Amino acid sequence: MATLSSAGIGSGLNVESIVTGLMNVERQPLTQLQTQQSSYQSKISALGTLKSALSSLQSAASALTPATLQSPTAAFASFNATVADSTIASATTTSSAVAGTYSVNVTKLGSSQTLALNATFQSGDQALDFGSDDTRTLTIQQGSNAAVTITLDKSQNTLSALRDAINNAGAGVSASTVTDSNGVQHLQLTADQAGTANAITLGGTVAFKGAAASVSNSDFTETQATDAIVQIQGITVKANGNTVSDAIDGVTLTLAKEGSTSLTLTRDTSALKSKLTAFVNAYNSLNSSIKSLGAYDATSKTGAVLNGDSSLRSVQSQVRAALTGTPSSLSSNAYKTLSSLGISFQSDGSLQLDSTKFDKAASTNFSAVASAISAYGSALKTTTTNLLGTTGVIASRTNGLNASVTSIGKQITALNNRLTIIEQTYRAQFTALDTTMTSMNTTSTYLTQQLAKL
Repeated sequence: MATLSSAGIGSGLNVESIVTGLMNVERQPLTQLQTQQSSYQSKISALGTLKSALSSLQSAASALTPATLQSPTAAFASFNATVADSTIASATTTSSAVAGTYSVNVTKLGSSQTLALNATFQSGDQALDFGSDDTRTLTIQQGSNAAVTITLDKSQNTLSALRDAINNAGAGVSASTVTDSNGVQHLQLTADQAGTANAITLGGTVAFKGAAASVSNSDFTETQATDAIVQIQGITVKANGNTVSDAIDGVTLTLAKEGSTSLTLTRDTSALKSKLTAFVNAYNSLNSSIKSLGAYDATSKTGAVLNGDSSLRSVQSQVRAALTGTPSSLSSNAYKTLSSLGISFQSDGSLQLDSTKFDKAASTNFSAVASAISAYGSALKTTTTNLLGTTGVIASRTNGLNASVTSIGKQITALNNRLTIIEQTYRAQFTALDTTMTSMNTTSTYLTQQLAKL
């Protein structure tokens, strides 16, 4: 006799497997949204890498741009100063120096003023008179420097205590004491800087024991300061102390002893060349980042994260235009292009600095070289600043992508909420179906048994 059967349904229904399969289908739009969001986030990260490389180029370009009101020559000029006999003098330079060799003949060194206290005291004896006051003052002025006031209390009444107070005050004066074999102490003050312009002036309310009035220069025997005398290129110059700062343009001479020697000034382009090297390296780093972020693999037919991205192309084209276009300020300059300075493009799009060519150009016409470097540095600084600005291409593209990520995030949240409801619905429906099938299976079994009895 025929039997009623329905394999795979009824109480044997696999609700979990069926719901899981259906939900996998339902989740496909969610997977697509998540993939798209991840792609946008990768682009944002890549734009951050591009921004970092562009910022480095901006810094390197800024180093090639003179300060406001500063000429390119003054900004980049540097000189080495060599004194043939370094025991006679030493020299430092500024950008206003002029290359050449100068004869230097130091005929007299400058000396510092000294003050020797007329009164002497036994070591440890009271040397200062405070009267009925607990404190008194000592004022010291060296040359035209600001006067320094030292406040002394009654515990500082010996020459040794006065010496220490003066040396700790930073007044441009050194104090010393000498104690002879009889225990008699002598005080001497010496100006820290040589020259008549650095004479010592004393004042204040404190007085030495036995003095009729408060302290002054009259309490001391003075040895007058003298200025140095030096002949430069046969011209006699009187120096302020032992420093000559206005005889040779851009040069400060510090005299050490009497004698004749020579000073040679040579142009030093090493600092400028280092800045150019940093600029070339910064551009090459940017160029490498652009190539990597926009690459396309023909074998796998896959593109890098920013392949075909308009912002990447915009950065590349604008930076390249600033490097290859001739700034208007160079229309009459001896050097108009970067290649004329030894900076040229290679086959892979990178830059290379030819030191030999640069050195030749700098030695031929440094002023023209400085002007060209300044013009291109300014052009690149402007370009990179615009690209990196809040309304620049990178910020605009990043803001757009962030907005898309936020929008997709909201869609994902909404879809997840919808999927939760759909799964609950599926589970309720199939649970009900399973219950119904179980009931039908029970009924089928009962009918089969009753039919068998007929």
